[in-house]
Amino acid sequence: MASSLKNLSDYDINAVPSAKGLQFGLVVAEWNNEITEALANGAIDTLLEHEVSKEDIFIKRVPGAFELSLGAQFFAEYTTVDAIICIGCVIEGGTPHFEYICQGVTQGITKVGLDYNIPVIFGVLTTNNLEQAQERAGGIHGNKGVEAAVTAIKMADLQEEMMDASEDE
Repeated sequence: MASSLKNLSDYDINAVPSAKGLQFGLVVAEWNNEITEALANGAIDTLLEHEVSKEDIFIKRVPGAFELSLGAQFFAEYTTVDAIICIGCVIEGGTPHFEYICQGVTQGITKVGLDYNIPVIFGVLTTNNLEQAQERAGGIHGNKGVEAAVTAIKMADLQEEMMDASEDE
């Protein structure tokens, strides 16, 4: 659903399990820093609201959105986090660069999750202009970082549930 029809920060708090004891990695792109920091703060606040301790939130920064995939891979390969949240913002310009970056980031983030069997969440804004990014980084359409954190919690919980079920068989 288009974010213009939904507030990214609205969700049923009771439908989100406790994330107490879980660890989360955040990979945050430095490009469009004003936007990505707002998204990261939304994600961090949401994780804390769902009982994740500050010590269990690990943040690493990468130069831009294109580097998010490798940053996520580093988390998957070298840490024991339960989920990884990729935070970035790509704003369309006057060249095809936007399409190449968006496609590469989307495929890369998906590949890391599948290759490492860990939830890797796409918290990347792909907007036509700065105003749309601001609207989705705490503006009138909420904060995509909140949505990404909720998704990370739910997917980490689902993975734990599925692993527990397979052990019971």
